[in-house]
Amino acid sequence: MIANHVLDLARARGVMIAAAESCTGGLVAAALTDVPGSSDVVERGFVTYSNQSKIEMLGVSASTLTDHGAVSEEVAREMADGALTHSHAHLAVSITGIAGPGGSEHKPEGRVCFGLAMNGRDTLTETRDYGALGRAKVRERSRDHAISLLRRALEE
Repeated sequence: MIANHVLDLARARGVMIAAAESCTGGLVAAALTDVPGSSDVVERGFVTYSNQSKIEMLGVSASTLTDHGAVSEEVAREMADGALTHSHAHLAVSITGIAGPGGSEHKPEGRVCFGLAMNGRDTLTETRDYGALGRAKVRERSRDHAISLLRRALEE
């Protein structure tokens, strides 16, 4: 299981992990903490579903939300950076997206933005367009991709 591998890598490197989640509602933190003994490397999770919670809990700029919208790489970057700033973690992943149903021409259902922040490295962002797979599938794929981003960061 990839979550076990991520936790083993984090232990070996002495890295604490945080997750800042919107559309996944805590699925990344749940997947990591489903593994017994994960408390030695999982520092915390932030479920910031509303824009206000992104501002209050992670320090996301209101102007970034206004200018780019919650589903944007700019917000994903600020969420990941904020998770590091507001925790004792060394590595943070963020997720913000439109799981569905719904969306718009410019931000379709299934669009998810990710951020990855690690002490001493530039914060990375990327966007995945999963399409209208249904809410559960988009959330599941987003969770799995976020965990794979953590794995890659820890393997470098």
